[in-house]
Amino acid sequence: MDTALLIWNIVISHTGLFENVISDRDTKFKSALWANLHKLLVTKITFSTAYHSQTDGLSERMIQTLENMIRGFCAYGLELKDSYGFTHYLCKAPAILEKGWNPKLPVDTFKKDLVDNNTTASRSKLFLDKVRHHSNPRITYAFEYTKQKWDKSHKTPELKVGDLILISTLSFSNIKGPKKLKDSFAGPFIIKALHGKNSVQVKLSGELESKPPAFPVSLVKHQTSSDEELFPLRNETLLEVPPLDQSEEKKVLKVFKERKLR
Repeated sequence: MDTALLIWNIVISHTGLFENVISDRDTKFKSALWANLHKLLVTKITFSTAYHSQTDGLSERMIQTLENMIRGFCAYGLELKDSYGFTHYLCKAPAILEKGWNPKLPVDTFKKDLVDNNTTASRSKLFLDKVRHHSNPRITYAFEYTKQKWDKSHKTPELKVGDLILISTLSFSNIKGPKKLKDSFAGPFIIKALHGKNSVQVKLSGELESKPPAFPVSLVKHQTSSDEELFPLRNETLLEVPPLDQSEEKKVLKVFKERKLR
């Protein structure tokens, strides 16, 4: 009640009384402050959602219009810098390559180097052809540069059957404990089979037995042995390599049901 009296004496004395308070079902409007304040004001709470046309939507529309005006006049270029700004690889703005011109905002009326939006179709096509001819080698150079940087830092590991590997826990959701404290990699596990160059099959144990045993190569890495001089108390678990069946013939373990053909 004390906070409600402060709002009554300080805030409402400057703003005046309000008849309705439109809420979006927030928990703040269920607190004791608002309950006591409505008793003092003798007002009524009107709940509003975005899916009911009978409620008041003027506040949402006013806020949306205000945000657009602030972006256009006060924060011009902050949120549109990626689309309408100059890039090093293209030597143009991405919006020019896509539309042929940069969108005109109210602040741009003071600039003299704007592109005329009322051009004919032939002039627009000629301009876009020149832009594409100039930007194609830039895009090719950017693609090759990105591919070169990726190939340097991402190398395909050389794996074979029987190696000890660690598996990334990025896609594991059944590991106990808080997610922030879980290890980045789990293991070590033994490779049982290779499915081409992009997938491996391992023998899981513990709480990971319920997951499928096949994983992509991008989620695994080799286990490196620790230095005994730096870490004398670290004990490494020794895993036995399971016997590998070299024969390609499959064996029938159990027949669940028989069916006679007529």
